[in-house]
Amino acid sequence: MYTRLKNLFSIKGYILLVICLLLVGIGISITSPYLPLYLTEEFGMSVGAFGVLMAVSSISGVVVNLLIAKRSDNGFDRKWIIIIATISAALGFASYIVIDNFFILLIVVSLFNGLAAPAIPQIYAYAQESANESKSDDKTFAMSTLRSLISLGFLVGPLVGTLILEASGYKGLFLGAVFIYLTVALLIFFFLQQRKVLKKSNENNKRLEAFSLKSRQILHPFIAFIFLFMVNAINLIITPLFIVNELQGSYRDIGLVVSICAGLEIPIMLVLGALGKKISNHTLIIYGCSIAVIYYTILSISTHSWQIIVAQLMQASFVAIVMGNGLSYFNELLPNTPGLATTIYYNATIIGRLVGTLGGGSIAQFVGFRQVYWVCLVVVSFSFFILWRTSHSKEMKVPTEQSRSV
Repeated sequence: MYTRLKNLFSIKGYILLVICLLLVGIGISITSPYLPLYLTEEFGMSVGAFGVLMAVSSISGVVVNLLIAKRSDNGFDRKWIIIIATISAALGFASYIVIDNFFILLIVVSLFNGLAAPAIPQIYAYAQESANESKSDDKTFAMSTLRSLISLGFLVGPLVGTLILEASGYKGLFLGAVFIYLTVALLIFFFLQQRKVLKKSNENNKRLEAFSLKSRQILHPFIAFIFLFMVNAINLIITPLFIVNELQGSYRDIGLVVSICAGLEIPIMLVLGALGKKISNHTLIIYGCSIAVIYYTILSISTHSWQIIVAQLMQASFVAIVMGNGLSYFNELLPNTPGLATTIYYNATIIGRLVGTLGGGSIAQFVGFRQVYWVCLVVVSFSFFILWRTSHSKEMKVPTEQSRSV
């Protein structure tokens, strides 16, 4: 394992990308637990207005990602895309400090968050290209390790956010996020090597577009991953409420559920990434869906908090597979267009989380907390079926001049 980790850092720019992704994870997580509180209690938004802000902001990110994806594989410099995106993220957090009107904040935050959305997928795409150039035979492990840095940031970030909030309030919290993103932008500007991308012909672009976006081998996994991220978002929202309201559990039980799952995700993610040479990513994703089926079955019939706490081993495994190996899965499907591959994966996470966040509470309100898990069970089973029906081929080759008929 030590040798494999050491080999990862022979990939050009890998050390820098590790640092940047860790900082991005911290930057997101120091504010995410407290942003709803700030906007509803300090800013004065209603819960509905907050939902609208988050929804519009997420949709703008999806749109910008789609616009940037293919262009980043066809001439746009990823370095400058990442710099612009991280500066936009900093401006987005600064907006919470200086704007006190809801409609202006909605427009400005949606704009800056949309422009900031390509940061993470383009960092992943740069890493994938670097791994390809270095002839690395451990790409899945490299990408899983990078993905684990985001999770590590989420372990550290909330504690850092709490300390900043106690010391300097919400203004200090948002300024801390601004500082982190500007630091990432400066690191990228000064230390990330600029990579020239050869521009493809218009004819190649048309064939590539038709192949990548209209093929069911891409569309079906994309839909399945939306469902998987949706149920994960629902689980994050509903499980604490279920423990307290249905099982009469304590806040300590909620803390154990969250901490156990988060603590297990990273080592499981690294182990699964290391298994990339032995087990295909497609097979691992199928296993992940199977684990999720068992997990939601347990939750739907659970009667005590300890059962949910024990089940977090399965939830952590499911999250580690989907988040850690899902990125490599799409990179294998589209090996020649890492920008498009990472964007498809990342947009699936955004859409899935948005639908799950908006839909989880609504479902619980009408049918109850326990029944939400039955809905999740059906959705996960459907995702399993979609992925099982999808081609098991590890790599889909982009059509060439000799294969125009494909």
